[in-house]
Amino acid sequence: MNYLTVENISKAYGELELFSNLSFSIHKDDKIAFVAKNGSGKTSILNILSGKDTPDAGQIVMRNGLRIAFLSQSPDFDKNLTIESAIFNSDLPILKIIGDYEKALQNPEDEDAYQKAFEQMEVHNAWEFELQFKQILFQLKLDQLDQKISTMSGGQIKRLALAQVLISNPDLLVLDEPTNHLDLEMIEWLEQYFAKAKFTLFMVTHDRYFLERVCNEIIELDHGKLYTYKGNYSYYLENKEARITQEQVETGKAKQLFKKELEWMRRQPKARTTKSKSRIDDFSDIKKRAHKRRNDHKIELEINMERLGSKIVEFHKVSKAFKDKSILNAFEYVFKKGERIGIIGKNGTGKSTFLNMLTQNIQPDSGKVIIGDTVKFGYYTQGGIKIKPQQKVIEVIKEFGEYIPLTKGRQISAKQLLERFLFDGKKQHDYVEKLSGGEQKRLYLCTVLIQNPNFLILDEPTNDLDIVTLNILEDFLLDFPGCLLVVSHDRYFMDKIVDHLFVFKGQGEVQDFPGNYSDYRTYEASVLPVSKTKDDVVNNSEEKNKTNKAEKLSYNEQKEYKNLESKIRALEFDKKALEEQFNDTTLTQDEITKLSDKLQQVINDIETKEMRWFELSEKFES
Repeated sequence: MNYLTVENISKAYGELELFSNLSFSIHKDDKIAFVAKNGSGKTSILNILSGKDTPDAGQIVMRNGLRIAFLSQSPDFDKNLTIESAIFNSDLPILKIIGDYEKALQNPEDEDAYQKAFEQMEVHNAWEFELQFKQILFQLKLDQLDQKISTMSGGQIKRLALAQVLISNPDLLVLDEPTNHLDLEMIEWLEQYFAKAKFTLFMVTHDRYFLERVCNEIIELDHGKLYTYKGNYSYYLENKEARITQEQVETGKAKQLFKKELEWMRRQPKARTTKSKSRIDDFSDIKKRAHKRRNDHKIELEINMERLGSKIVEFHKVSKAFKDKSILNAFEYVFKKGERIGIIGKNGTGKSTFLNMLTQNIQPDSGKVIIGDTVKFGYYTQGGIKIKPQQKVIEVIKEFGEYIPLTKGRQISAKQLLERFLFDGKKQHDYVEKLSGGEQKRLYLCTVLIQNPNFLILDEPTNDLDIVTLNILEDFLLDFPGCLLVVSHDRYFMDKIVDHLFVFKGQGEVQDFPGNYSDYRTYEASVLPVSKTKDDVVNNSEEKNKTNKAEKLSYNEQKEYKNLESKIRALEFDKKALEEQFNDTTLTQDEITKLSDKLQQVINDIETKEMRWFELSEKFES
C-alpha cells in the first residue's frame, strides 16, 4: 500500500541549492533510513514530508487521511505544560478517554467521574493502549508526570517528544536522529520496539547498529542523485561499493569513447550529413559522461600533538555527590599513555560531572585529581560551538591564528585547514548560524583538534555527524597517539575505538571493564543470576500453557482473556500511582479518606478481574 510519493521536489536557500528533482515513495511497513552528507538537506526533506516546510518545486502526494508524526531535532513545547498534559495534548480519541481516566484517579473525591471514566475505558477497550503508553514513558524515564517542561533538560524534552510521537500511533513516523539524548539501554529498547511494532518509518540517523537492526531500506542522496538499497546497513555498504566500482568502470569506458569521438570530430569536414549531425549531438553526452567524477574529498585530520610526559592524570580517593546523589565514591585511577577509554552509563549517573572534574571545571568533595605538567586537554563538549552573531566560518578559525602548526614543523593557513574539513571557499564565508547541525559539529571538532591536544575528551561526538565524517573521525582516533576518553551512545563508534570501559552504575559505583561495548553486553548476558534464568524458564513454560489453554477457549473468551491481562497490568499502574499520592504530607484527613476509598475501589477492580482471569485459565484444565 503506497502511503506517500515525493515527485521531483527541489529546495534552495538563496543561491544555495540543497537538492533538485528528487523522487521516491514510502509504502506501508517500510522502515527507511535516509542517508546523506551534512549540509545536503536531510532535515529539510524531513520538514517537507511532515508538512513543516514546502518544496520550491515538485509536490508530495499522500494517501487520504494519512496520519504523520514528526520527531524534530529541536522539539518545541509550551513550557507551562507538564509531561502528562503534553502527552494528552493530542487529537487521538483514545488518548482523551485515557486522559479523563488519569484525571479521575488524581481526584479521589469525585467518585462519579471515576466511575464514568472507568466505564469509558471498558467500552473502548483502552486498557492495552494505556499500558503501552505507560511502558513507553517508563522506558524513556518520564514517569514524573507532573513535572513541568520548563524544569526539564534538553535531553528530557527530546525524549518527551519521542514518547509523544510513539504514543500518537501514526500511520507514518518521520524521525530526525531519534537516538540522540537516549542512553544505551533506551536505544536498545527502541530498536526492539521498532523491530516488533508495525510502524512505517522514515528517518535520519547516524547510529549504524540502529540502521542495521531496524531498517529494511536505505535511500542515499549522493552527489544530487538518489540511490535506493532494499536492505539493512550491511547490504547498503556492500552494494554502494559495487555501485561506485561500476560507475568508475563506465566512466573509464566513456573516456575511451570520448577520445575516439574527439578525433572523429576534428577530422570532420564543414559539410555535415544527417548521420554525422546525429553523431555530433551524441558527442556532448559522451563528453559529459567521460568528465564525470566523484567529489569524494576526505577530511584530513592532521595535528601536531604536544609531547605527553610520564605523569598524565591521577585520581586519588575522589568522591563527589550532589545532595544525596553520589557520583564518585573514593574513585582511584591512574591514566597511562595511549589509553582509549569509553564511558557508558544511564543518564544522570554522573558521566559529564566526571569529565568536568577531570578537566578541573568542578572540584571533588574529597580526594585529589592530579594533572601532569605536559597534559593538554582537548575537550569536545555536548554544548558544541558557541555561535557569535554574524561570525563567519573563516573567522572562527582565524581566532586561533592565520597559520596553524602541523607535524614536522610544517604549517597551514586557516583557509587550507577549513578545506581539509570539507569547507570550500564559498562555505568558509557563510555565517556559522546558517550551517547545518552536522556542519557546526564538524567546525567545532576542527577548533578542538587544531589546539594540538594530547589528551582528547569527546562527550557525545557522534551526534549530528554524517556517516562519512564518522568513519573518517574513527580512522583518525585509531591513529591518535595520546590519551582518549569518550562518552558516546553510538555503540558502533565505541566498539571501533575504545579498549576498555568505565561503566557508571549509579550511586558512586564505577566498574573498569576490559573490553568494548559489545564485549560488555556479552559479559552482562553471561553473568545473569541463576534465579533469573530459572524465572525465564518458568515464564516460557507459562507462555506455552497460556497458548494451549487459549486454543481451548471460544473466540470471545480468548479475546476477553487477552484483554483481562492488559486491564490488570494497567490497573496495577494506577494502584501504584494512587499509593504514591499518600507521600504528600500536606494531605488533610478528609483527603486521605477519599484517597483510600479510591485506592480500595481500584484494588476491588483488580481482584474482580483477577478472579475472572483465573476462571478462564482454569476452565478447561484436567
